Amino acid sequence: MKSITQPKAWGFAALALLTALILLPGCNGQDASETHKESAAKKSAQATAAGEKDHSGKEDKHADHDEDEGEANNHGGAEGHDEHGGEEVVRLSPEELKEFGIEVATAGPGRLDQYAELPGEIVLNADRLAHVVPRVPGIVREVRRTVGDAVNTGELLAVIESRELADAKAAFLAAAEREKLALANFDREERLWRKKISSEQEYLDARRALAEARIARNSAEQQLHALGFSEDYLKSLPEHPDATYTRFEIRAPFAGTITEKHLALGENAKSDAEVFTIADLSSVWVDINVYQKDLTLIRQGQTVVIEIGHGIPQVSGKIAWVGPLVGEATRTAKARVVLANPEGTLRPGLFVTARVAVGNTAAGIVVPKSALQTFEERNVVFVQDEDGFEPRPVELGQKNANQVEILSGLEAGQTYVSQGAFTLKAQLSKGAFGDGHNH
Repeated sequence: MKSITQPKAWGFAALALLTALILLPGCNGQDASETHKESAAKKSAQATAAGEKDHSGKEDKHADHDEDEGEANNHGGAEGHDEHGGEEVVRLSPEELKEFGIEVATAGPGRLDQYAELPGEIVLNADRLAHVVPRVPGIVREVRRTVGDAVNTGELLAVIESRELADAKAAFLAAAEREKLALANFDREERLWRKKISSEQEYLDARRALAEARIARNSAEQQLHALGFSEDYLKSLPEHPDATYTRFEIRAPFAGTITEKHLALGENAKSDAEVFTIADLSSVWVDINVYQKDLTLIRQGQTVVIEIGHGIPQVSGKIAWVGPLVGEATRTAKARVVLANPEGTLRPGLFVTARVAVGNTAAGIVVPKSALQTFEERNVVFVQDEDGFEPRPVELGQKNANQVEILSGLEAGQTYVSQGAFTLKAQLSKGAFGDGHNH
């Protein structure tokens, strides 16, 4: 009995232990599986969070890098030209303004001149033109100057040997001597007549002879004066050697330029031959052809702009004279402008266009045409403000050859570029300034 009972007790004990294990929490199969899944999900969530944290950190670093680069780019574009308020702006230092020849002006009202365009020609100033003649015939012995030479007043041009000149000098000297003799004879006869030694008739004859001698001397003297000899020269003539009596010197009547020469060594020059032509080119005339339809518009004192072309700058003057006649062939009248020509750039013979101001009208804002530029298919004027030079679109009104009216886009008192605007346009067009400034 003992042997049978003991095994049963161990069996019941084993069964109770197994039951207790099954009833413990988390010890069944389902709960263990769920617990394992929860643990894996937790680990996965932790890994995902860590990954997102790393990715977010990388993105923040990349964003910071982009922001730094943007700030650097913005700092690099602070000079030169940039976009400001949607508009292009060019910044220049005072040194650069001077270097590029950029000039500024203040916008304001003005008057627009209306012009009549007329053809014309530059000609020599006839009031400062001389045709030099020898005055006495003779043989050319010296030629000192030629075409193109600049000469001063009284400068020696040529020397002529003239027999006629010798005769004139000899006649003067003879007349002067006869006058002296007649004067001495008159003085003697006057003393004798007063002392009642000689008759009155002898006194009157001596007086008449003295008068005739003086007339002859004066006549001979005037002939030499007509040849250009001065009073001082005639006083010293009796002391001159006889060989110089035939020498006649041709001298310049005023300072100018020799434009023509018509004599050569050994040539027999006539007294009325034009051996030299001298012109004072420091001033010239512009002869303008005035059409019949414009005659009522053209008058003395009007301002004229002379456009020459060929690289010669335009010049301005005033009408000095309007001709009273109309040419039969051209059916035009002449108007004349006198221009200073200190540099000699206004050459006689050049054809010109004369713009005569025949009227003017008032305008609110007037700027020179040099201030206008075409940028992005719009007419613009570069306006200066605290940010630099900005191209402002403008609406144009009346215009003439040099000026234009601004209807809108530019206000009175604003500072704008009047000269050199093309340089600013060029910088905007190419997108870079000359010394490396960037857009």
